Amino acid sequence: MLSRAKAAWAWFGAFRRTRPFWGGVWMVAGGWTVLKFSLSSLQLIVSTGFGGIAGYLVGGGMILCGLIPMALPGQRYTFGLIGVVLAVVSLVVSNLGGFLAGMTLGVLGGSMMVGWGAKRPRRRTVEG
Repeated sequence: MLSRAKAAWAWFGAFRRTRPFWGGVWMVAGGWTVLKFSLSSLQLIVSTGFGGIAGYLVGGGMILCGLIPMALPGQRYTFGLIGVVLAVVSLVVSNLGGFLAGMTLGVLGGSMMVGWGAKRPRRRTVEG
């Protein structure tokens, strides 16, 4: 059981090093925050039209922009920039961007994704 846990932790460490993991985590957290503060009854959302559904679209888009670069790290620039734009748009369409918390987390996550670079493999030293 312990060896299986060590192998899982080693896999997760390798996954984290080869993906813009923390940028995606912050972007998903920002999208969830925007989505959470946009929640209201379905009747209210339908009656307000696009203004009511815009918070759902922006929050869901931010969550997708955080998850896609974890699966496709080569697309980190595109989805990082789209995520930052959605985070800034959330300031207008969704209760001040989740009361500024969701917008801040989204901008932070998007900028981390754009600035991420893959770590180089570790060199093995030859003893002897």
